[in-house]
Parts: sequence; C-alpha cells; structure tokens
Amino acid sequence: MDANSESRLDDVHPELARRIDQLSTMLSFQLAITQGLRTYAQQDALYAQGRTLPGKVVTEARGGYSMHNFGLAVDVAPYVDGMIDWDGKDARWSEILAKAPSCGLAEGAAWRSFPDEPHLYPQEVPDSPTDAMRELFSTGGLTAVWNSLTLSQA
Repeated sequence: MDANSESRLDDVHPELARRIDQLSTMLSFQLAITQGLRTYAQQDALYAQGRTLPGKVVTEARGGYSMHNFGLAVDVAPYVDGMIDWDGKDARWSEILAKAPSCGLAEGAAWRSFPDEPHLYPQEVPDSPTDAMRELFSTGGLTAVWNSLTLSQA
C-alpha cells in the first residue's frame, strides 16, 4: 500500500487496519485505502453531495450514522497502471469482494438499498452505528467505542 493508504489505516480501529493489511497481501494488485476515519462534519458534507451540493449521491448516511465516523470502516479501490480505479467493474473488484470475508471483513456491496462496493468493515460490527455507539462516542470518544467492542483476530 502507498503512504496515503497507510496513513488512513493509522486512524481506524487497529484490528480493522490489521485485517485490511492482511487482505492487501492476498491480492494480486496494489490496494488503495481511499477513505478511513471521517468526522461528523465530513460525513455531513458527503451526505449533502447530490442533494444540496453538486455531484452524485455517494452516501445515505449523515454524520454519526456511518461506521467511518467511528473508525470502523474503510473504502478501498485497486490501482490499475498506477492510478486508482474508481469504476468497480473489473476482476480486481471481484477479487477484493471474494477475499475480504476470509479476513473477517464484511462489505457494503451486499447492501440491498444502497450497495457500497468499496466499503469494508469488521464482520462482528453492525453495518451502521447503533444509538449506544453514538452515546459512547459523545461521552468518551473513539476509545470508548473501540473498548466496547470485541474484535478477535480473523
């Protein structure tokens, strides 16, 4: 992985970072981490895209309703000829989705209402944050949320 990807992994839950590293070593191409931890404000800005701001809709989650806000999700993409492939339509994307479960990763591509192909998160956590997680975050930050989880090494 490149330096930007490694930097993004530094900000997410350590077990998620370990699993993404594991996945990266299993792939036949270089993996990019395009998104990791996001603030509520960053999430709200993404939510506004395609609604009140120009662009296409890229998320259904407002701030506090994405696992990115809790360092429990990353978005990934393959590199093709030194460039990030945003298309999501070739065999590299299929390889990511095929190998992610063996690393203990669930993927947003399976979501029915708003499939999110590049989105990976630990299998043990829900696909969206709970009220309890938001409350823990408001009182104790990321550390409190992370300490409340049981993530085993996959």
